[in-house]
Amino acid sequence: MDLAFAHEQSQRALKQRNLLAIACLALLLSCFALLTFASRRDREVILQPVVPKEMAISSAGVSADYLEAVTRDAALLTLNRSPETLQYWMDSILKITAPEARGPLKAELAKIVEEQQGSQVTQFVTIDWIRVDPEALTSEVGGVLHTVVAARDVRSENRVFRFTWKYEGLSLKLLGFGVVLKKDETE
Repeated sequence: MDLAFAHEQSQRALKQRNLLAIACLALLLSCFALLTFASRRDREVILQPVVPKEMAISSAGVSADYLEAVTRDAALLTLNRSPETLQYWMDSILKITAPEARGPLKAELAKIVEEQQGSQVTQFVTIDWIRVDPEALTSEVGGVLHTVVAARDVRSENRVFRFTWKYEGLSLKLLGFGVVLKKDETE
């Protein structure tokens, strides 16, 4: 009788072990499936309240609305400067710049800072329009660039500025910006 009881106990333990092994395998497969699903899914972040409507960015790409909002803020940052805020101006532009573009851009910005330090020249832009191309990650801003010396507006000229961007993960970074010259201006 002890032999039959011992055999029955070992069979029950064997069934429990097999059921536990099957349950562990099922859990392992479901964890692997969930991790695969989570890693392939586009990430998305809802941005509020800095824009007038709810906006999202996704790892799938940049929306035109988001690119326009970032371009507007970048244009106001890059095109508005005064002698009192030159260091902040340069540091802020470098913070939104892609790492590979920081060196050359910093050299150009440092020239402007050195040139305008201690002067009374202030520049600001009034934006008329913004065009964005989310596929090419470029945007153009048209507006009037005002140059003020002391308290006098000495120059107001219509200009178009182009911004190029880099999008990686959920991060949009500036690669470069500059004025778009007409053919007759380049000669």
